[in-house]
Amino acid sequence: QLVESGGGLVQAGGSLTLSCAAVGARINSAAVVAWYRQAPGKQRELVASVTRDGRPDSADSVNGRFTISRDVAENAVLLRIDNLKADDTAVYYCNAFWSSDHDYWGQGTQVTVSS
Repeated sequence: QLVESGGGLVQAGGSLTLSCAAVGARINSAAVVAWYRQAPGKQRELVASVTRDGRPDSADSVNGRFTISRDVAENAVLLRIDNLKADDTAVYYCNAFWSSDHDYWGQGTQVTVSS
């Protein structure tokens, strides 16, 4: 089970850190942990990911404002978003993939950016 937290209402230009905590498994053992977002009326899009061996990646569309990292002590993967923009408003979802039979999603956390 994955549990996201850290969303909320933030002013444009601010920063936010989202957390994806795993329950019942070590999240760092997943082959890939990724953050997606879905804005109203739009498709879900991948924004950042980190592999089991620690290689981070982020979508070109976020222009380096998103940083994914691991919190080993909390058994979580974090997503820090800097310089928030109105277009970042979305529900953010965490996905952890171990195999096709063990591919899990969290319930999502809402991020709303006010301008």
